[in-house]
Amino acid sequence: MGLLDRLRELVGKGRVSEVLTDSPDLVVVAEAFDPAEADSAVLARSPQWRPEEPAVLRHHLSIPPDQVERATALLAQDGWELRPSDRGGDHLHALRVQRLDALHCAQERSRMVGLAQRLGGDASGWDALQPRPA
Repeated sequence: MGLLDRLRELVGKGRVSEVLTDSPDLVVVAEAFDPAEADSAVLARSPQWRPEEPAVLRHHLSIPPDQVERATALLAQDGWELRPSDRGGDHLHALRVQRLDALHCAQERSRMVGLAQRLGGDASGWDALQPRPA
């Protein structure tokens, strides 16, 4: 394998496939709504989660209406989308496509909790969605 092939392989490993936050075949494969449960335990107990495939990480947030624009701008800097939840009111979802592992889930959970608190809201937990297996 030549140097160019090796570089292509390394670059390709970081690439996320064509999963979109609104892909119609997404199903919940892991969820964490107990702050005392470690993210590693959440992922370990999920038989549906496929760690080698990208997922939509979705955080469940409550943000006061007057802070939504600020939250949207802050989250967009790191590729997060902020959308209304089907629960309505001040319930929102922060979504991003990524490969999941316990470390990144824990880091993002902590970040979302901090952001929500700074804006006068709450982060109740997260779930992960992946396309239904073929």
